[in-house]
Formats: sequence, C-alpha cells, structure tokens
Amino acid sequence: MNLLITGANGFIGKALTSRLLRNDAEPLAGLNRVERLTLIDLGFEGPEDPRVRRLHGSIADASLLARAFDAPVDVLFHLASIPGGMAEQHYELARQVNLDATLNLLEAARAQTLASSKPVTVVFASSIAVLGAPLPARVDDATPLRPRLTYGAHKLIGEILMEDFSRRGWIDARSIRLPGIVARPPQRTGQLSAFLSDIFRDLAAGRTFACPVSADSTTWLMSIHRVVHNLLHAAAMPSAACRETRVWTLPALRTSMTQLVAAIAEAYGSDVLTRVTYESNPALEANFGRYPPLSTPAADAAGFTHDGDLAALVRRALLPTA
Repeated sequence: MNLLITGANGFIGKALTSRLLRNDAEPLAGLNRVERLTLIDLGFEGPEDPRVRRLHGSIADASLLARAFDAPVDVLFHLASIPGGMAEQHYELARQVNLDATLNLLEAARAQTLASSKPVTVVFASSIAVLGAPLPARVDDATPLRPRLTYGAHKLIGEILMEDFSRRGWIDARSIRLPGIVARPPQRTGQLSAFLSDIFRDLAAGRTFACPVSADSTTWLMSIHRVVHNLLHAAAMPSAACRETRVWTLPALRTSMTQLVAAIAEAYGSDVLTRVTYESNPALEANFGRYPPLSTPAADAAGFTHDGDLAALVRRALLPTA
C-alpha cells in the first residue's frame, strides 16, 4: 500500500508512522503491507527508513502536494493542523493550513480519483472542539455542534468537506473526533489543553504540579496508543460501514482531576498526592474542565474503543511509541 500522512512529525503523526512501519512484524487487520509511506511536515526527527519518503514543507504548498500525489495514494491520514491557542492568535496561518490546505489536499485526492476511478481512503483527525462550550448535561451523537474556538470551527468545516467529497464519490472519508490525548511531549504547539499531558510527566518524574483547573473538574482522555489504534481502525473499515455516518465522536474515559491524580499515584507512588495543588483558571476550566458524561453509540457500534480504565491509560500515557 501507498500511504500518505500530513503533520507526520507531530505527536500523533510520529506514533502512527512508528506503528505502520512495524506492520511486517505486527500485521494490521484490514491494511496490507506498507510498501511506501509519504510523510509531510515542516521538519523531521528520527532515523530514515527505505519505505519512507519525507517531504519537507507546508501542506499549503501546492507543489509539495503535487509531489505527494505523484504516485497513487491508497490511504491518506490528514493530521496536520494549527491547533487551539495558536489558531486563536494567528488567524491567517490557521486559515491557510486548516482550511485552504485541507481543501487543496482534497482536490488532489479528487484529481487522482477522476484519473483512476478508485477513491482515496481519507482518515481525517477532527476534534471534540467542534462541540464547543459550555456543553450540555450529557453529550451523545445528537448533541448540536457549536464550536467556540476558531480551531473547532475549522475542524467542523473539514468534516463537512469530507462528507461532501465522499458523497460525490471523489474520496472515501472517515472523520474521527479526538478527545484530549496524553501524554504529549513538552513542546510549544499551541495546545491550550497541554496541562493534561504535563500532569503525567511532572508527577511521574517526582516534580510538583500546579493544576490550572479545580480538583473536581472533569475531562475526556485517551492515550496516544489508543488514538493510533482508532486511526488505523478507521482506515481499515469497509466502505459499507460508512453508510450511516462518516463522522464519529470517539469513546473516551471521563475522569475528574482527583481521580486522575489518584490513578497516577497508584502507578508512581502515594507521594504523588502531596505534590499536586489546584489553582483554577476560569477560562481553561470552562473549555477543558467541565466535560459531562459521554455516550458514543455510533462509534461503539463501528468498533472504536477507549483505553478501558484509568490504570491502563496511565500505564500507556508515557510509553515511548504507539
């Protein structure tokens, strides 16, 4: 298979790439052996692999997209984006990457389909940011979408484009809304929810942690390992499984910060409990600390899964690869 990943040097992209390159030793159900893997990002880290072609640059560069599609692409994982806080601060850049480049990417996939008659399978990494805030008392598949951040609005537009291009037979898209993913590396990516990853690293390393939301605040979390599993599951799903919907809010573990800290203490020692303080930031809490119970029957029926329990999530959160 010939696979293409945008945002390939990001947190999710690197984990997905690592898993795909292990396919010979650990075959992936529904996906054939990876023969060529094209990665797009501004820069790359890590060793080379003969199956991998690295394209340095922005997906907003039309010439770069032309090179990415110079051979037929079987599956496209579209992960690249300008996330929450950065999108709020840099509107032009966010529009260029999240909207203009996404549309150009879909046009490239459309051109391939029109030339070959076989639509490209596109897995689009959307976000729970499309739901907005404040959330209702319970979130399910019928919850209205009211994004309150530019990033969420862009993701919702992306979902609509995926649906429309699929309706016309130009692509075969599957959009999955990702929850908070842990534990992200300590990098300035513009993620307003970065504290949800910092808490794992700091407490595991024996450091103190000033939590910027209250102890009883709640959130939805998923380990990077489970995210990769769900991305691959989306790619391997037969087209018939997308007849009812092409968008799924992923199941996630709902936890309070107190419960999360207790689970980290179970794994890293009871002194963890003494190294956490809570200093609520109202804006952060409004967006990332008031998540209600979550029901995802469509995703459950389609075979998407969460980590199972907090112990498993904590155990996986700091593992080096997915």
